[in-house]
Amino acid sequence: MHIAEGFLPPLECAVWYAASAPFVIHGARAVIRKAKESPENKLLLAAAGAFTFVLSAIKLPSVTGSSSHPTGTGAGAVLFGPPVMAFLGTIVLLFQALLLAHGGITTLGANVFSMAIAGPWAGYACWKLVKKFGGPMWLGVFLAFFFADLVTYVVTSFQLAIAYPDEVTGLLGAAAKFLGIFAVTQIPLAIAEGVLGILLFGFFARVAPDQMIRLGVMPQTEKAAAHV
Repeated sequence: MHIAEGFLPPLECAVWYAASAPFVIHGARAVIRKAKESPENKLLLAAAGAFTFVLSAIKLPSVTGSSSHPTGTGAGAVLFGPPVMAFLGTIVLLFQALLLAHGGITTLGANVFSMAIAGPWAGYACWKLVKKFGGPMWLGVFLAFFFADLVTYVVTSFQLAIAYPDEVTGLLGAAAKFLGIFAVTQIPLAIAEGVLGILLFGFFARVAPDQMIRLGVMPQTEKAAAHV
């Protein structure tokens, strides 16, 4: 993730900016709406953004010659929905590009699409699916964090494959190579992020059960169990 400055052709950079822009604009409106709903939401929105910034700034060396990191976008997606993370994730990636040299300005659109849009939507879909079938909160949270992380790297692999297709096997062959670079480290990292999500939301359920119920994260029936 964090495709570096100048690593994508100008045309592809423009396409990813155009693809990400509607999600980010919609996300900005969602953030404003959520902030107006409740004073507590402002604190949680700030916490979700900070959580994403800290986790996605951690770079771990990959045994395949690249680097990997958590994304942290699952928290905001579960709490407020993926549109909010499109905006918060853009702010995070912009600051990281400017202050930490993680990613770049020309590649910001591509990085936003993978980490702040595709990842959160995938995680949120898993969260909603578990809720629909009556699964436990911990399972939904684990899958949301796991797939928000993993799908980010799947999309990044295809973004790189579009820019650098294999001379023999084309787009799919290149995608398989890029996926192979990330997979060795990213799958266990996504599992670790899922476990972290369980611990985080277990903490939320204990210290702020009413807030979790109001946001629809935790059903009323789990409030008593959270204090046991």
